[in-house]
Amino acid sequence: MEDSQEVLLNSIHNYGVHLPPNVVSVRDLEPANLVSICAQSLNLIDHTASFPTSLPDSVAEQFKICTDIAAGIKSLGYLGDISFHQFLYPSEEDSCKLIRFLVERLSESSKGGRIGDFNNSSDTSEVIKDDFKSEVDLNFQKIEAQLNDLRLMKESAEPLNTKALDDSFRQSGNVNLVLEKIDDRDFDGLSSSSNGEFTEQIVTSLADQSSKTRYEIVNTQGPVKVSSVEVTVNPSELEHLEGELELLKAAADMAFDDQHSVEFYLEQLKEKIEAKRNHLNELNSQWEALKKPLEEEKRNLQDSLYGNSPETKENLQKLKGIELEIQNILSEIKKRKDELSELSKELEKQPKAASRKSYIDRVKEITKNSRKQETDIERILKDTRELQLESNSIQERLHRTYAIVDEIVFREAKKDPVGRQAYRLLTSIHESFEQISEKILAADRLRREVTEREKKLAVMASRSLNVNKLQADLDAIRRENEYLEKCHQDKTNH
Repeated sequence: MEDSQEVLLNSIHNYGVHLPPNVVSVRDLEPANLVSICAQSLNLIDHTASFPTSLPDSVAEQFKICTDIAAGIKSLGYLGDISFHQFLYPSEEDSCKLIRFLVERLSESSKGGRIGDFNNSSDTSEVIKDDFKSEVDLNFQKIEAQLNDLRLMKESAEPLNTKALDDSFRQSGNVNLVLEKIDDRDFDGLSSSSNGEFTEQIVTSLADQSSKTRYEIVNTQGPVKVSSVEVTVNPSELEHLEGELELLKAAADMAFDDQHSVEFYLEQLKEKIEAKRNHLNELNSQWEALKKPLEEEKRNLQDSLYGNSPETKENLQKLKGIELEIQNILSEIKKRKDELSELSKELEKQPKAASRKSYIDRVKEITKNSRKQETDIERILKDTRELQLESNSIQERLHRTYAIVDEIVFREAKKDPVGRQAYRLLTSIHESFEQISEKILAADRLRREVTEREKKLAVMASRSLNVNKLQADLDAIRRENEYLEKCHQDKTNH
């Protein structure tokens, strides 16, 4: 019973009805909670309705609101008895019936809403498809334009003498020095172009050759990085294990240290953490102080490098835009991951519902019991019909026997005084048996009435009617009536 009530409450909560905390069964619902659940459900079923979800202090207003909610539920097709009594003085059975009925109606209304949304969305599907196709075509056009620009830059590029650069790269393993040489060479070329000796095509060739050289250096640097990683895997793993061993030793020393308590070590750790935090803040402030002039210098160098090449500058701006878009996408991915972790934690905190198999087994057991009960009921009905037929046949035989005996004794009573006395005895015996039969039937009727009254008393006891609350509500209504009468008299006197 508790599981079924919990399933009911979870079902109505999934449809958007807010439940009070610490409520796990229908038995825990107070009158105000039941009114709130019913009002929210009616507002969800009929969006034009506006039933209040809380009870006011006035008892008369409470009766009015509960009567309106009862009428709204009755209009949805509720077949049971419903009035303000089921809300202000609820029983567990009536509350279960109400919530079960509201869950059924919410399910039907949600299905209808989904069908309506699907029909509305089908009208806009063609528009969405057209927008998607146009966006894809636009992206393809942009990509083709960029590829054409790159082909033109490649066709217009002239080979440069990179022998000195290769020698310097072979002799020195410093990649940054090579890059600085390339930048100096490009910058010198651009400064000399101010005298008019180089055309715009040569500047573009220099920029393209610089980018090619950078790409070759990075590709050459890749295998070196891979080999260095392979060499340092085992030492780094060994250092990690040694660090863990040192931490375990320190933890063991702290645990077995009798001179200092755990709080002492905690204070030391807090001091170290605070010192590290201050050091990081100081380094951050120093970096912020150095960051701005470095960025300004970088920006000036880029402007001087790409100032005479509008196409290169445009490509640089596109690259910056792509990098900015990548940063936005990465931040969005991080945000989504944080939301996913929070939702996963909330899901773990949710109470574990029973498995589907347990519900199926329970339904099968209920079905099996109901079939057994149906078999027993059919057998009892069959026995009752047989007993009724046998009783009717016995009564008919008795009536016929009595009629024959009465006729014979009556004929003898006309001839002999002893016969008259026998006839009187027969008549009195027949009347006595009729009275006994009537008393037996009356006793049976009384027994059935007693059983019905006991069932009604059990139902009344299960409703757990709070007499004190009922008396308090009655007193509050009387006080409100007295106050209204007094206000009315004051108005009439004035």
